[in-house]
Amino acid sequence: MTVELSLFCRAGRSLSWRKQKSVLIHEALTQDPVDVETLRAAAVTEGGLLGQEVRRRVWPKLLNINVFSLPAKPGPAIRTNHRDYNQVLMDVRRSLRRFPTGMASEERSVLQEQLIDMILYVLRSHPELHYYQGYHDVAVTLLLTVGLRLGTAMLQTLSTHHLRDFMDPTMERTRCVLSYLMPLIQSESPALHDFLLRSEVGCIFALSWLITWYGHVLSDFHKVLRMYDFFLASHPLTPVYCAAQMVLLREDEVLQGDCDLPTVHQLLSTIPNDFPYETLIARTHSLFQRHPPTQLERQTSLQRLKSISSSSSFRSLQISSAQQRPDFVLRQQVTPTSDVLPVRSQNTLVKLAVWGISASLGAAALAVTQTAMEWGPDLLLGLF
Repeated sequence: MTVELSLFCRAGRSLSWRKQKSVLIHEALTQDPVDVETLRAAAVTEGGLLGQEVRRRVWPKLLNINVFSLPAKPGPAIRTNHRDYNQVLMDVRRSLRRFPTGMASEERSVLQEQLIDMILYVLRSHPELHYYQGYHDVAVTLLLTVGLRLGTAMLQTLSTHHLRDFMDPTMERTRCVLSYLMPLIQSESPALHDFLLRSEVGCIFALSWLITWYGHVLSDFHKVLRMYDFFLASHPLTPVYCAAQMVLLREDEVLQGDCDLPTVHQLLSTIPNDFPYETLIARTHSLFQRHPPTQLERQTSLQRLKSISSSSSFRSLQISSAQQRPDFVLRQQVTPTSDVLPVRSQNTLVKLAVWGISASLGAAALAVTQTAMEWGPDLLLGLF
């Protein structure tokens, strides 16, 4: 029996599927070493990771991040003379739609400042990485879900693995990732592939999907989080497989329209509000299994420049993830003299209070604090 199927068969029949999945996730998190394969399966299968509290437990494990050994909170010096500061500042200032509707401007300002520091911390820590417009869309999703310090750690790992192709000084490797799109469509529907070629639409319509993990184009934050569950648990090239499957699911709609660039580009650039995301994820997972990257890369057009994200470094991440200790063990390894967690500061507490008690932010902040309190009060302060 596959791990995916066993998620719905091992627990008692009297439990609902959500309770059953929750139990299995808890069991996987408390095993020593952590059962990362079950966590990946949970993130991929229907419903994903169920909710924010579970995500804050599972997302770090998917990236092999020790929540008791997080990067230091970025300080003011992180902004000094940084080559990308002005561009990051402009992009973050324009990102109002990515924050909860109705949030007070003071609270949003605090989060925007944290978002700037979060991005610059990663870029300063890795000078080989180059900022791109859309990177802040990934960062803000992490910030709103897990807080500043854990979000920074996650962004750092994603930047050196899953997002690495997009962070070269040129867009050459980004074009390389996009070049997987048409061969994938052709493998499933030659007729649709030929229609797209005749329309000369190219692949640019999918660019913002890939570089933001769909965060920029989906207005429903819950749908964004569901996609992040899937991508964090999957191969770095999965977003381009998802783009191909998104087009394939609209094949009839595409073929019924005019075969010209403006018509096709407009159609594909607009994602319907009622798009079946669970179907999309399930079919994308199946598409990846039928046509893995190694198979596609044998084609002449994909041989010249290979994806960095799909290199052996990702395999190393997978192997190291399988050796993680559960949080109750990691907590015991934190020594009283360790500089892992920040000193309690009045400023930290004030910012947390401003964010946490706000009715406009609502359940998102409450879930962050509740989950962090389960790890311990010190970690609660560390997240922010």
